[in-house]
Amino acid sequence: MDNLKEYYRILDETNRIALATSIDNFPNVRAVNFCYKKDKEGTIFFASFRGSEKTFEFIHNNNVAFTTVPLSAESSEHIRVKRAIVKKSNLSIYDLKDEFIKKHPDYKEIIEVAGERLDLYEISFKDALLILDLGKKAVVNF
Repeated sequence: MDNLKEYYRILDETNRIALATSIDNFPNVRAVNFCYKKDKEGTIFFASFRGSEKTFEFIHNNNVAFTTVPLSAESSEHIRVKRAIVKKSNLSIYDLKDEFIKKHPDYKEIIEVAGERLDLYEISFKDALLILDLGKKAVVNF
């Protein structure tokens, strides 16, 4: 089995992650849309409106975890990352416009209407756990 191929397959089959943050030992989780670039392995991207609550949490604690959210009730396959770092990206939403629209067609209008108010964030990680069907697990290292 090609673990990296499975990693990208799972990323392609979902469009949201559950992003976990923690401030002063109080956890918070939220669903966010994401995209990725194959030339930036071990990194996924998401956009957030400038000044949102979650962006203030990142300032206080940039350690995060996430899991992909399966789209299908028939499959529990997902990717889980325990140790990741979130930061405001040097790229903009416009730099990843095509990637976002490919994964989330409604982002075309969102970017056109509100792109100037969106900041792009990146989550970087060194490894990811793949939870595959039938109790199979695999690790991908970047």
